Amino acid sequence: MILAGDIGGTKTNLALYAQIDGGLVLRRQQQFASSDFSTLIEVIDAFWEEGGRVQPAAACFGIAGPVINGYCRATNLPWEIETSELQGYLHTASIRLINDLEATAYGMLYLKREEFVQLNPDAAIVDGNCAVIAAGTGLGEAMLYFDGSRYHPIASEGGHSDFAPVTAQQDALLAWLRKHYPDHVSYERILSGPGIYALYEFLLESGFAPEPPRMQNISSGEDRSAMVSRCAIEEKDPLCSEVLRLFVEIYAAEAGNLALKTLSLGGLYIGGGIAPKILPFLDADSFMSNFVRKGRFEKLLSSMQVKISLNPDTALLGAAHFAADKNKT
Repeated sequence: MILAGDIGGTKTNLALYAQIDGGLVLRRQQQFASSDFSTLIEVIDAFWEEGGRVQPAAACFGIAGPVINGYCRATNLPWEIETSELQGYLHTASIRLINDLEATAYGMLYLKREEFVQLNPDAAIVDGNCAVIAAGTGLGEAMLYFDGSRYHPIASEGGHSDFAPVTAQQDALLAWLRKHYPDHVSYERILSGPGIYALYEFLLESGFAPEPPRMQNISSGEDRSAMVSRCAIEEKDPLCSEVLRLFVEIYAAEAGNLALKTLSLGGLYIGGGIAPKILPFLDADSFMSNFVRKGRFEKLLSSMQVKISLNPDTALLGAAHFAADKNKT
């Protein structure tokens, strides 16, 4: 059995997979609120309590944070996770900690065609590096390096790089964000769940349009960013619609930056929880026009495949396959 985990600031997903005929078959999966636990081991304990403890042959956990020498301090959680501690707890030496975007990137290789939305259907199909960008609780970026025969996931913390505005409106946004984050304004401050609400506050304060009634009357326990998206998609509210338009404009521009930095001739994958929820605003024209706007390299970017993953368990699937593949070697 393979134990796989996708550990994020909001939720932690755990799953058990059986290895059958060279493939993986899901046996059990459960989601937990990360904030309800103090450690990953506590979450695994809860997983065992629900369905019974098993002895995994190998395990892999994708974690939102940098993994260095088998250790990770999660970026959006007060958790410290160590390979050595998990080896003792799970009674197996085959434990892998990888960045959550490494897991997402690896999982993209195992999705079916119908689990993607293709934004550039006329793109060239090339065996080459791929890039992965994923906005959710935070912003993750990674790549799949192609060695000529197979792909290798490579992590990054590119979501924390400096936000670079490309329009006058984005110039004003950067000035506004600097008042709130004077030391550093990263792309994650915008391209994330909290970032959607930050864009809403910026546009509201700038007087772009009146605040919709649903936002005025929102209760303290509701997700404000999710409500912004609903007001845009369901009610076509002008203020909230502009929030998502601006979000997509910046998302596409940073995706284009990542594609250039990784020379992702094999394509760009869009993961994370936000993209599938705002598909009406992530149409091919609006995204691709901003993705390719890179001067002399517009033609190169225009030839790249750009796909949105619709599978919310891409990272979990990637972690499971990574554990299984590494356990073979």
